[in-house]
Amino acid sequence: VINYIKCLMGQPKQPAKLAMLIAQPLPLLCYEAGNSEDFQALVEFNEDFQALVEFKQGITDPKGVLKNWNPDTHFCRWYGVNCSSNRPYHITEIKLSGKNLAGNISSSLGKLAFLHTLDLSSNSFYGPIPNALTNCSNLAYLDLSTNKLTSVIPPTIGSLTNLAKFYLDSNYVTGGIPAALGNMTNLRAVSFSQNQLNGSIPHEGAIPNSIGNLSTNLTRLLMGGNSLSEYAQTVHATTYGDVYSFGVILLEMLIGKKTN
Repeated sequence: VINYIKCLMGQPKQPAKLAMLIAQPLPLLCYEAGNSEDFQALVEFNEDFQALVEFKQGITDPKGVLKNWNPDTHFCRWYGVNCSSNRPYHITEIKLSGKNLAGNISSSLGKLAFLHTLDLSSNSFYGPIPNALTNCSNLAYLDLSTNKLTSVIPPTIGSLTNLAKFYLDSNYVTGGIPAALGNMTNLRAVSFSQNQLNGSIPHEGAIPNSIGNLSTNLTRLLMGGNSLSEYAQTVHATTYGDVYSFGVILLEMLIGKKTN
């Protein structure tokens, strides 16, 4: 802590910012004394930094792929993390597919307001999908497939109106498909296959009619390997999609797997 304070004291003529940083949880990033640009970056990045720290605290990393996730490295340079290129900088991408990570997905990720891509696929994350993820209003790509996630699809998922690709296949997700999914008109690819969805909306496992609202942009829909009824009757082909894309949908509907 003493060294941390000494580092902050090396920043001249910025008492207000110094007080702000001292009041923040430790540890924080510490850059070259006298570099006002790096000092300003500390203020701008603090919430994003803390969100990733909390996320890491809740998971195990047997291969050590996150070994540089520490205060000695600016977190925009942490493994699997990308930030915006212009100031004010914000985390825009987290890509950690297939890294043998396990644990709960922290709700702290919901603080990343500028997050565009979140790929945690092919790991061993378990527990529920945090509702807080639906706070990431800029999220366009969400891949949580091939994990051990349980519970239900967050009913507030419809607030992710910019989401274009949503992969949740090969988990243990239960419950029905939220009707709010029909509000996500930018969706182009959806995969819920190989889960335990039982179609609680509506009764007897039917897919909600609101899914039909997605037909303008949707070119890939996978829901095989569940207990859903009326699968082929609910989502209709769109004249805006090409013949090839629709053929892919039909094939995937039958086999319940992504064909890529």
